[in-house]
Amino acid sequence: MPTPRRSGFGRVLIAVYAVLAIAATGRSVYQILSDFQEAPVAYSLSAVAAVVYVVATIALAARGAGWTRVAVATIAFELVGVVVVGVLSLTHPELFAHASVWSWFGAGYLFIPAVLPIVGLWWIRRTERQAVTA
Repeated sequence: MPTPRRSGFGRVLIAVYAVLAIAATGRSVYQILSDFQEAPVAYSLSAVAAVVYVVATIALAARGAGWTRVAVATIAFELVGVVVVGVLSLTHPELFAHASVWSWFGAGYLFIPAVLPIVGLWWIRRTERQAVTA
């Protein structure tokens, strides 16, 4: 039986994380293998984003309090990463000769990387409160 976090809107959220995990992984592998020397910071950040999205997807889909903590930690890290990389890509564009997943607050991904962690943390909080009061 699906938990509240993994049903309804939660399934959509997990699916969006899975799509971003696949996209960020593909992008980072291609960037690192094809021309890492051109933009090592940006390409390394794309790889970090890929790992974050993979772990967040697994943690959101998995059961248990431990996985909930992993999901919160991963998604909070994602939020900080998007904000920090977004600001740095604007203030220090020389670091981002090529875009990363989180550059310009995820503009290359329709700003989904900027919105998704906020929605993810909200969803976890909402469903965990429901589980406690049920």
